[in-house]
Amino acid sequence: MPRQNNLKKIAKEHLTSLAHPFIKWVGGKGQLLNEIQKFYSVGLGTRWTKYAEPFVGGGAVLFDILNKYQLDAVYICDINRELILTYTVIRNSVQKLVDKLQCLQNEFIPLSTEDRKTYYYAKRKRFNVLKLKNYLTVSNEVECASLFIFLNKTCFNGLYRVNQNGEHNVPIGAYKKPTICDVDNLFFVANKLQNVQIVCGDYQQSRNFIDNKTFVYFDPPYRPLSSTSNFASYTQDGFDDTQQAELASFINEMSELGALIIASNSDPKNINSDDLFFDRLYAAHHIKRVAATRMINCDSSARGQIKELLITNSNKHFKETLR
Repeated sequence: MPRQNNLKKIAKEHLTSLAHPFIKWVGGKGQLLNEIQKFYSVGLGTRWTKYAEPFVGGGAVLFDILNKYQLDAVYICDINRELILTYTVIRNSVQKLVDKLQCLQNEFIPLSTEDRKTYYYAKRKRFNVLKLKNYLTVSNEVECASLFIFLNKTCFNGLYRVNQNGEHNVPIGAYKKPTICDVDNLFFVANKLQNVQIVCGDYQQSRNFIDNKTFVYFDPPYRPLSSTSNFASYTQDGFDDTQQAELASFINEMSELGALIIASNSDPKNINSDDLFFDRLYAAHHIKRVAATRMINCDSSARGQIKELLITNSNKHFKETLR
């Protein structure tokens, strides 16, 4: 019922408008979208009538697909509860969310630098309280989602990082006039999400959705290239080499079902040309190395052009794109 009520509030001009990610997200795929598109530009909507994204993050690929294709079913999930809560609140209660965000924006923008700091850290504290309370009420869920977006738009580099207690601990950023409430895009996003299955949980929960009609994009937490580059964990638990190997096994399993698979990750050869970690894990698949720009790193010398990996299962339908 909430979705039906939500649809009534979406103006006609929003129904055909293009949606784009509503948050900044470290590792977001906006800059690699042209490369990733090559793998689904032919066959999506005809041969592949379902889409799954088990590490949805900011959703750059998701929204590109929702903008362009009519699919029978779409499934997204992520282990980050607050991220998935925000997707759900946008889908079900976009007007309530917009009202909260506009209030936050109106209060924050006119403040002095020092008063902004006080305001930011008070809101961060409130956000962490809601996290620990597990939201409890629908009203709290809307508030938590609004604070999630507020912190994303005003914190340092749009990071989402938590400490061992699961508390958001990113400091305030230095934006002069951040757009905290992008009203039009939030409504565009709400419309696109109406028929999307949104799940909070581990990527393995997508097993029951994926079949031989499904295109699946895996964008897991990247394997860190150095000891100083793994500072953007968005859950208390990391994603180590054992978990990378477990994911590769899962991808092999989904490939055997006949799904079209694309996965992305860091390229260890940026640091060590002899590091064959992913080459060995995905020896049965095709690995394409593509150029990307690293914007966030503690070491300024580690920023700039690097290579990332796009991995896909062998599929005759896509041989031309792999050359």
